[in-house]
Amino acid sequence: MLVFLLTACNTPGPHFRGLPATQVTVQGSTFEVRVRGELAEAIRTNTEYAPRFSPVRERAGIAMAQVSGCVVKEVRGDQALATGLLDCRKKPKPG
Repeated sequence: MLVFLLTACNTPGPHFRGLPATQVTVQGSTFEVRVRGELAEAIRTNTEYAPRFSPVRERAGIAMAQVSGCVVKEVRGDQALATGLLDCRKKPKPG
């Protein structure tokens, strides 16, 4: 008998496991955001038809800034999972 183990699409990466997630919706994209130090992870949990990473990256960065209170210097990843580099010495600009 074969047994398949499935993990949820919103399982955090190893660096973020065990941390509580904050759910944030930005311009129609919903993310679970976790922050550890000057890194943030945003997992998109809603369905979107063929999203390009560019707009999702921008929304994930906004979500990371909202949760962390830090400036997001860079966002890498893909449409489902993004990691942000934070600068917590600066406050994000309003807007």
